[in-house]
Amino acid sequence: GGVSLRLCSTRVTLEGINRPVIDRIIRVDHAGEYGANRIYAGQMAVLGRSSVGPVIQQMWNQEKDHLKKFNELMVAYRVRPTALLPFWNVAGFVLGAGSALLGKKGAMACTVAVEESIADHYNSQIRTLMEEDPEKYKELLQTIKQFRDDEREHHDVGLEHDAEAAPAYVVLKTAIQLGCKAAIFLSERI
Repeated sequence: GGVSLRLCSTRVTLEGINRPVIDRIIRVDHAGEYGANRIYAGQMAVLGRSSVGPVIQQMWNQEKDHLKKFNELMVAYRVRPTALLPFWNVAGFVLGAGSALLGKKGAMACTVAVEESIADHYNSQIRTLMEEDPEKYKELLQTIKQFRDDEREHHDVGLEHDAEAAPAYVVLKTAIQLGCKAAIFLSERI
């Protein structure tokens, strides 16, 4: 008998999981949380010293926790990140800074648009995992549900801080949400 060496220790049982579904979910959620971090970084670069800075920082801190958790899940489930991370790095920061250049209301409109899109996306993933096997994916479901609730909270914070009063709110929100849909589609696959 030789000595067994285990290079990657994990609490996640990979046997019997629907690998393509789990890979897609974790990859896109990691990309989304990465992008959200970059959006808030861009907003803080412009509005960090303003009256809304602490509000943005608080939401960003939650997004940092989300990204940390998805970094852990990437390792636990052995999922590769999207190849588009360098693009999301720049695009997220530009979106955050650009919306913040419209002022507090512009930044909050961006927050509402993004967080609504992500909450809807998380709901879709919850339905998928519930159809697959709610017991097998219990921990992942709990994580996604908690993060969805956090995103809903951020959405509501944006509304409370006058997002709907941003210049061309409906156009801005629609454009950002179309971008979110494209980012989700691409990050699931690339």
